[in-house]
Amino acid sequence: MQFNSFIYILAFLPLTVAFYFIANRLNNTSGKLVLLAAGIVFYAYADWSVLIVLGISLALNYGFSCAIVRGKKWRAVYLWVPIVINIGLLLYFKYLNFAITNINLVFSKEIPLKELVLPLGISFFTFQQIAYIVAVYRGELEKNRVLDYLVYILYFPKILMGPLTEPADFIGQLNDFSLKKFNWDNLAYGIRIFSLGLFKKVMLADVFAKAVTWGYTNLDAASSMDLILVMLFYTFEIYFDFSGYSDMAVGASLMLNITLPINFDSPYKAVSVRDFWKRWHISLTKFFTKYIYIPLGGSKKGLFFTCANTMLVFFVSGVWHGANWTFLLWGILHGAFSVYDRIFDKYQKKICEPARWLCTFTLINILWLLFRSDTIQQWWEILTKIICFQNLNVSDGIVNAFKIQETTFLSNLLGLKWAVENIRGFWLLVYVLGGFGICLFFENNYRKLREGTWAMMAVSAVAFVWGFICLSSESVFVYFNF
Repeated sequence: MQFNSFIYILAFLPLTVAFYFIANRLNNTSGKLVLLAAGIVFYAYADWSVLIVLGISLALNYGFSCAIVRGKKWRAVYLWVPIVINIGLLLYFKYLNFAITNINLVFSKEIPLKELVLPLGISFFTFQQIAYIVAVYRGELEKNRVLDYLVYILYFPKILMGPLTEPADFIGQLNDFSLKKFNWDNLAYGIRIFSLGLFKKVMLADVFAKAVTWGYTNLDAASSMDLILVMLFYTFEIYFDFSGYSDMAVGASLMLNITLPINFDSPYKAVSVRDFWKRWHISLTKFFTKYIYIPLGGSKKGLFFTCANTMLVFFVSGVWHGANWTFLLWGILHGAFSVYDRIFDKYQKKICEPARWLCTFTLINILWLLFRSDTIQQWWEILTKIICFQNLNVSDGIVNAFKIQETTFLSNLLGLKWAVENIRGFWLLVYVLGGFGICLFFENNYRKLREGTWAMMAVSAVAFVWGFICLSSESVFVYFNF
């Protein structure tokens, strides 16, 4: 089930909120059971068979968590065995066919590919399983209740694409009796940020995606300027897509009085790659920092090990994102530039911030292009065509991607007919300026999570109505495949 679907917005979410608070009137357990049932239905909506792998994973991990609680001598074994199994299952489903393909290529073999169905959200729920096992091992949880554990993993606002949440924080809120009563303010704030997220997805990410799709399906015919725009458009697409999803997740959760952690903090304002990763997908960065970087020694063992630990973290990040050499190289390059920033930080600070921002934003664009490309060779060919800068014409396919019913309606409503007819690519320009404006001049929605001015509520109402009316089809989120 997608957040941007009629069944979710009109039925699933409001019914879950209503049943949850009604059940809380009975007892704490009833409310948790509602969330558990909602999580199961949400996850298995398209195909109930997907619950098999998740069910096995849940039983296995909770069994080991109980062993950790009861055991004394073998606690470390009970910790590492499920971690290895979790990572093994993740690599099996995501990387087995990738490994077979490369073995066939290198050694001229003909090993047949396996017919595997990648479990939804496996990357996210695997990391949440590991976080729970570690939390139990470290004694961060008061009790190891099976219902708390199941709700933590299956909580529908975050199960498919995060944000990744600390077990102690989530379960603490889940058992906080002050949060069991219906809260009108949280409902209003939740609807507000959910509406803004829906608008980001439907009216921004999906429109930019149309232009990006045209570019990648017409690479031979695309001009240098087309590809520059495609690169920029994907930078906007992936931000508004994942940021929009995170806003919708936070909003849905807030309606249930549970606050999820921040996942974005205006990442395109970053003035270095290190700064970017403090702002982009924050929950993932914190997870890698807590469970990989710090256990390896972090920055306490000298510059060499600090750089090595940083490179390992970003390599793992590349592996986590998908089974393709593009993701691996993307992670390695981000690691290399992060190491560069750490080594030359004091020199970079002497450079004016606008210049640092421009260099960082350009680099992020180039690396997002790698992230989106099917192969490293395709990425390099696109970059080469851009660098040659031979043709500055903008193709009709790029321009027409922004000629949609909604922009036609706005043209008529706002009296923009003359501008549309006489300025080629008028709405393309509006979208680009709007994208930069939202990313660079507005504070992140999460920072204003509980601000409720009349102006903000009015904007949110318009965003919801507009986004809902334009919800003609259910488009998949970019990170849904990870």
